[in-house]
Amino acid sequence: MPSPNLNSEDYYQILGVARNADDAELKKAYRKLAVKWHPDKNPDNEEATKNFQKISEAYATLSDKKKRDMYDRYGKEGANMADQMGDDAPGGHFPGGGFHGGGGGGFPGGSFHFSGGPGGHMSQEDAQAFFTSFFGHDDPFGGFGGGGFGGPRRSVRQDPFATMFGGGGMPGGMHGGFGGMPMGGGMPQRPRVKRYDAIPNGTVVSLRDLVSKPERNGDRGEIQDFDPATGRYTVILEDTEEALRVKPSNLLQHVHVKLNGIESQPELNGARGTVIAWNSHNERYNIYVMDKSRVVSLKPTNVILDNGTVGMIVGLVSKPHLNGKYGTIKSWVRDANRYEVQVSADQILRLKVENIRV
Repeated sequence: MPSPNLNSEDYYQILGVARNADDAELKKAYRKLAVKWHPDKNPDNEEATKNFQKISEAYATLSDKKKRDMYDRYGKEGANMADQMGDDAPGGHFPGGGFHGGGGGGFPGGSFHFSGGPGGHMSQEDAQAFFTSFFGHDDPFGGFGGGGFGGPRRSVRQDPFATMFGGGGMPGGMHGGFGGMPMGGGMPQRPRVKRYDAIPNGTVVSLRDLVSKPERNGDRGEIQDFDPATGRYTVILEDTEEALRVKPSNLLQHVHVKLNGIESQPELNGARGTVIAWNSHNERYNIYVMDKSRVVSLKPTNVILDNGTVGMIVGLVSKPHLNGKYGTIKSWVRDANRYEVQVSADQILRLKVENIRV
């Protein structure tokens, strides 16, 4: 399958699909790219916003049979004319009636009409409406395939979307430093030693701040292994046959959280959500709130990580030597708004919630 080319003006190249791609391949490509480049996942990134609009426009056209046929014949102008031509356009009868979605895409019974933004591309408002309709009430950021598992201890073998690996085995022969490694064979099982400072296998993550492979920043994957000798994690990337070995600082965990203590929007307190981004400039999380199907920006003091989540200790003044170390959240003490964090077999710390970060 060709790689996505967001510098192209060709819809097939933008999505990275062949010209004979079927509906399932189109949905899969849109799902992955739209989540990767969503503006809420890439705050203050104008390039990401433009890419998100281009991706949405490409899928909105190619997922509509009438528009796709006209696009294949006459290019973008042909696709834009499809709505005006009505039932006389090639492709048969596709009555209007807006767009429909939910739980994984497809827009039966009508096409998505967009007004266009700067440069003739879909506007950000239309792109977001399209994205919301595609995923419906599913959590698009919490897991793979639109279903979302996102918790810290789910294994790929337990997830119904395990076929994202194409039916292949787990990677074998994980040797050397950072780089791609083919799938296949069996991965040697590392002796299991109880650790409190390692992110659990099966955690959904995004890659960030990679220097040697910047094109992979924003890609999602699942932690497969941790090597204490090198301090690196093996991450299996979504929808590819590639495994990367990365430092903890190159990972953002898409873990589940509970919202607490929000005075400006008290209706959000107690709601469940998923971490989708960390804004370093204002030190806030972007949280996708599941039952509201919206994204909010919150301080760490308002975001309660689930028990079992492994986070990094930050901002300690009294014990600065602990900053940068990792530990497992054992419990949250509501009255004090502190975590009990286990960093070793014989050491549990009580830390403010803002002193743990994922």
